[in-house]
Amino acid sequence: MALNGSEKKEIVSKFGRSDSDTGSPEVQVALLSANIDALQSHFKDNSKDHHSRTGLIRMVNQRRKLLDYLNKKKPEIYSKIIIDLGLRR
Repeated sequence: MALNGSEKKEIVSKFGRSDSDTGSPEVQVALLSANIDALQSHFKDNSKDHHSRTGLIRMVNQRRKLLDYLNKKKPEIYSKIIIDLGLRR
């Protein structure tokens, strides 16, 4: 379910400001989106896994908060992230 190291490095290199940048909101949104996608496929097979569903809801809320922050502070980066990740907002 969780991302492995190579997938994380690929996401960080694509969305980060540098190769070791893991704290910027852009990278956090991209990592959360990848984790959310992985969990959604998990729920197709395990529909009664309510503990993981709680974690999914937390991730979605965290991503929403980060996107709201980006929209307020850096709208040009926000629109680029939305297009790159294919989110509908």
